[in-house]
Amino acid sequence: MNYFIQLLINGLALGSIYALTAIGYSMVYSILELVNFAHGSVYMAGAFGYYILVVMLGWPWYISLAAILLFVGLLGIGYEKATLLPLRKANLPKFTGLISTMGVSIILQNVLFLSMGSTTHLYPSFFEGEFFTVGPFTVTYIQVLIIVLSATLLIALSLFIKKTKVGIAMRAVSQNTDASEWMGINVNRIVSLTFFLGSVFAALSGILSCMSFRGVDISVGVKIAIKAFGATVIGGIGNLSGAALGAFIIAEAETLTAGYVSSDMRDLVAFVILILILTIKPDGLLGKKVQKKV
Repeated sequence: MNYFIQLLINGLALGSIYALTAIGYSMVYSILELVNFAHGSVYMAGAFGYYILVVMLGWPWYISLAAILLFVGLLGIGYEKATLLPLRKANLPKFTGLISTMGVSIILQNVLFLSMGSTTHLYPSFFEGEFFTVGPFTVTYIQVLIIVLSATLLIALSLFIKKTKVGIAMRAVSQNTDASEWMGINVNRIVSLTFFLGSVFAALSGILSCMSFRGVDISVGVKIAIKAFGATVIGGIGNLSGAALGAFIIAEAETLTAGYVSSDMRDLVAFVILILILTIKPDGLLGKKVQKKV
């Protein structure tokens, strides 16, 4: 039982990382009905950007964190304006946007590969050590940071979307883009804000994850993209609460499988659960069938 509880704690920290990334997927899909394949590469860009500023340039960690989150947020706005906005204006099919985000992902991956190489880099962490130990249970500082920060951000985002005028505008755009424009909402500005927030969440997730595992390489974006997308599908794609729920389900399944069976089986079990849930509830656990946008 003690070992089981320790695995649950580890899964909670891992699920918090998955949740931050999955939220970005879900936000973009709720607004544009688009699966953003560049999201994993944005996660990787945030992780590498922080590494470059702290390790290679010697910046203080707090300045590096603020700078890279701002940069990656603006990067999200930039590639949306450059690659997706022209497609929307031309009323091209949605799959063209999907292909466009795949192109952005490939470009980012290759830029980081050419500049940083394929080796694993030791990642800096300023939150090492054990936060507390009670009997057989150990919780580290980085786990506490990940869980508390992720919970705070997810609650803040939920309140922002439900209580603020901008958040209400985001919900309106997610329901009906044309009607939102008729009501005077600047849809393009809402889309840009969505990409900014989603990119910031992905970058922060990448930084926290690499701090926890103490390493970063060019494959981290692909791995997290698969897990986060799976989480959004399990919870109900386009549903923010569902994305967080799906993230914790996948993380706990992986952690328990690695602890009791084999670490080689963790991905298999997680996606078997994904298939089973979608077989029983195709719209996801919290997903709802909605009318097609006009």
